[in-house]
Amino acid sequence: MDLILIPGFWLNGDSWNDVAPALRDAGFSVHTPTLGGLHSVDDDRSGVTLASQVAEVVALVDAVDASREIVLVGHSGGGSIIHAVVDARPERIRRAVYVDSWPTADGVAINEELEAVGDEVPLPGWGEFGEADLRGLTDDLRAWFRGIAIPQPVHVARDPQRLHDPRRYAVPVTLVASTFTREELDGYLAAGHPFFAELPHLASLTVVELPTGHWPQFTRPTDLAAALADAARD
Repeated sequence: MDLILIPGFWLNGDSWNDVAPALRDAGFSVHTPTLGGLHSVDDDRSGVTLASQVAEVVALVDAVDASREIVLVGHSGGGSIIHAVVDARPERIRRAVYVDSWPTADGVAINEELEAVGDEVPLPGWGEFGEADLRGLTDDLRAWFRGIAIPQPVHVARDPQRLHDPRRYAVPVTLVASTFTREELDGYLAAGHPFFAELPHLASLTVVELPTGHWPQFTRPTDLAAALADAARD
């Protein structure tokens, strides 16, 4: 089975370095791509769009042998990307796992409110994040994260999601909830929150609570790896 792990904003494929080895030891083939515009702080991000990053992951899915099962994992903004990939290749995906994220509905941008500088969105100051986001992110982890952070292409943050194939709803979904609970999610759904408009249509939804902050790959990597392995086998 192949696991394709897509990082969230400001991160490249190396952000999974504390998670991927345990998954490989468990017998999975693990892919941790770095998407366009996130290889270096010096990258030209002007032409990188949500659609172009989605196309990169679709190409990776297409490159996996058709006999192999694929599980997509998306952290934070990477959740929007994997959902678009599920929409593009529903027949290839065994399960989609959203790490402190969820499937973004058609027409909804990942985050239009982040402050941009030209063609990129730098990692904001920590005061811009909520208390729940920062749980477990020690001063040392914060300093390290800021040191490796790469500005996010602005078009990826602000472009609307584009979905076309209702077969995406048949692909099983797992939400690894690290800053919210199942009870809170149920409240959002009952209120008809637009961020969660896709969830009521899903044929299969599993919520796994992993209490920590928004970056469990840094704060609870061993537990996150176990949760991903369990979801992949489910």
